[in-house]
Amino acid sequence: QVQLVESGGGLVQPGGSLRLSCAASGIIFSIYHMGWYRQAPGKERELVAAITSGGSINYADFVKGRFTISRDNSKNTVYLHMNSLKPEDTAVYYCNARRFISDSWGPGTQVTVSS
Repeated sequence: QVQLVESGGGLVQPGGSLRLSCAASGIIFSIYHMGWYRQAPGKERELVAAITSGGSINYADFVKGRFTISRDNSKNTVYLHMNSLKPEDTAVYYCNARRFISDSWGPGTQVTVSS
C-alpha cells in the first residue's frame, strides 16, 4: 500500500523560504513519477512541479525561478525548495506518486505566506 507523508509546511513571511519533503513507502520509489500540487481555498488543485523517474523536471510558470523540485531515491523522498514566497503561494501542498494507473496522494501540508 502506497503511503506518502508530506512535511515542512508552515507560516512564512513574504520573500521567505521553505523546504517541503514527501517521504514515500510501499512503492519502488525510483520508478515512480513524483509531483507537487497545491490547492488554495476556493480554487482547483494545480500542478506546481513534477519530476519523472528519469529525472526530467517540469514547473508551472508561476513558480519558475523560485521553486526547485528534487528527489533522493536512496531516501524515498521528493523535495520542493520554495524561495521568494508570495502571499499567493498560500495553499495546501500535496505530494503525488504516479506510475501507469497507480496514482497516490499524500494528506497535504499547509503553507501560509503572510506578514
